[in-house]
Amino acid sequence: MKSAQTEYLRPAGVEDVPALLALRTEAEEWLRGKGTDQWSDPETGERAITKWRASIDEGRAWVVIGERNEVLATVSRGPVDRDFWNDADHPESALYLYKLIVSREASGRQLGSRIIDWMSRLAALEGRQWVRIDTWRTNSGLHAFYERLGFEHVRTEEPSHRRSGWLAQRPAGVISLPHKLLPVGVPHGHSDSTISISSLPHQRETQASEDTVN
Repeated sequence: MKSAQTEYLRPAGVEDVPALLALRTEAEEWLRGKGTDQWSDPETGERAITKWRASIDEGRAWVVIGERNEVLATVSRGPVDRDFWNDADHPESALYLYKLIVSREASGRQLGSRIIDWMSRLAALEGRQWVRIDTWRTNSGLHAFYERLGFEHVRTEEPSHRRSGWLAQRPAGVISLPHKLLPVGVPHGHSDSTISISSLPHQRETQASEDTVN
């Protein structure tokens, strides 16, 4: 009999940076093996890592922890990216999901779907209408993954200085795996046994230009 899954979410801390960078490196190598040029530009990667550290400092980055206390996945939320979403999109109506990476070790556990479900619940609790993403324009496999999870392609933007721009959204509150919800664990140095999802940081409405890891 398989043991119960024990993965849980918690806020990322500075001590997680090496593990997060290892996740990124592993994902880069895997993507190269799949024949996609995503993250092939070293300058883009450096900018993304800098913004990643800022997300940790601002409490917007999260990690999924496994039974051996290892980092299995990460996700961040962030401000609307004005290279892609405009006023006609009603940017305040959405939660913006960035930097979703799952380790190859955790492949098959549906962590990507479960993380998106968690973000969907959070978006609904904040009264938002959508969970939105932008992904690498040429990564058709990733587009298909998100579409299988209920995201609908909105349009593709092609600013000359960006390689991302495939825009999609899913209604807030939609749950793909209701029987596999990820619990939220205790951040380091916190004395409580649980974290209320309603106490988590809300979306900032300022402009951003994210190098996404989607």
